[in-house]
Amino acid sequence: MPPPLLEWPGIRTVLLDMDGTLLDRHFDDHFFLHTVPEAYAKVHGLSQHHARQEVLAAYHRVEGTLAWYDLDHWSRTLALDIPALKREVAHLISPRPHALEFMDLVKRSGRRACLVTNAHPRSLALKLERTPIGRHLDAILTSHQVGHAKEDRRFWEAARRLLGFDPGDSLLADDSEPILVTAAAWGIGHLLHIAHPSSALPPVFSQRFVSVADFRPVLPIPF
Repeated sequence: MPPPLLEWPGIRTVLLDMDGTLLDRHFDDHFFLHTVPEAYAKVHGLSQHHARQEVLAAYHRVEGTLAWYDLDHWSRTLALDIPALKREVAHLISPRPHALEFMDLVKRSGRRACLVTNAHPRSLALKLERTPIGRHLDAILTSHQVGHAKEDRRFWEAARRLLGFDPGDSLLADDSEPILVTAAAWGIGHLLHIAHPSSALPPVFSQRFVSVADFRPVLPIPF
């Protein structure tokens, strides 16, 4: 029998990303790549092609920073009501396969489950309203509370202080390799890459981290 992918006996706290890990990233991809450019074209009287070019260039300028995740920043920058646009396509918000089962088993095993997300508070509120993930969580921390995105080690320093976890016996599950790299360098002891964050795209497995298409291969065991 092959060894387990995760060393559950050494894991006490489970840190969970939201978009692309617990929730299908198809919603966010569709919103930012289709809904926003289409609305931008309509409001500013541009062709779809020109609007898409301008919007993607604006994204690229702040990618990986806190501004990239800030809905208020995009409302100001693009002159659009971004939260209202999100509600228009909120029917696309859904949990990823087996994510709720995973969260339920984490809770039943006695471990803490904490959401650590770059999502803007308004986006987080919408997703907690539309899905049951909140009932499985012990704590929620956003990068906007901290003032740094998860790509920045200062997020993790603040997270340890605010959530009170030991990095060495904590697991981080995330679909972003750059975030996992930062977390690993900072000292998170257990790392899990989600290879299939969007149902609309094929999985892309990491060569650096334990990488799974869904949570079935790593369902937790009790203490």
